[in-house]
Amino acid sequence: MKKAINIKHTRDCIICGKELIYFDDYIELECMYCHKRYISNVSCIDGHYVCDTCHSVDAIELIENYCRETSKTNPIDMAIELMKNPSIHMHGPEHHFLVPAVLITSYYNTLDKKDDKIKKLAVAKMRAKDVKGGFCGFYGDCGAAVGTGIYVSIILGASPLSKESWGLANLMTGTSLISLASIGGPRCCKRNSFTAIREAAKFTDEHFNVKLYDYENYSPVCSFNLKNSECLKGECPYYNK
Repeated sequence: MKKAINIKHTRDCIICGKELIYFDDYIELECMYCHKRYISNVSCIDGHYVCDTCHSVDAIELIENYCRETSKTNPIDMAIELMKNPSIHMHGPEHHFLVPAVLITSYYNTLDKKDDKIKKLAVAKMRAKDVKGGFCGFYGDCGAAVGTGIYVSIILGASPLSKESWGLANLMTGTSLISLASIGGPRCCKRNSFTAIREAAKFTDEHFNVKLYDYENYSPVCSFNLKNSECLKGECPYYNK
């Protein structure tokens, strides 16, 4: 019988902290937390595997609770505060919810519509669960960019049958992806989140006449680079020299 896992590392494998290995082929792996079996192509070098749900569970609750209660309007500041919490790993699918959550919070706090914010956060949480870990590399569609599309879709009430709102939600995701692609890989959930949030703020200003923060003059300085073995360093626009 396996022992309960109590220690969580905030980079690479959350069980042991060792490097994650991505395979070309998918294999059956057992989650170290819930012990359910999944078809996946990633584990650490010691064979540990954690499913997306167990990887994110503490973080998702943290993000939703924080966003429900805060009255802040700057989505970058909110994102950084959340990222500093140990429940938010250096990389992970929790960022797929973090991005739309801080954008929704910023939008409805700016408009002073707190009741709407709480309802929309619950919708964003459900939708973000469908965005798998590793989406950026394996699907060519970074989860942070998808998060901006989720945000626009929710504030506009878009659906597969919508016309203008359907177009705007997809345009938002595409705009974010172009910016992320121009910087390039490898993965960095912090860099991608900062870039996606900025693109969403600019998009919100241009299309909905709501300014979430001064995106033209304010850019974050990353404090997470020492935790990221794949950091682009000077090639990243947020690198702390």
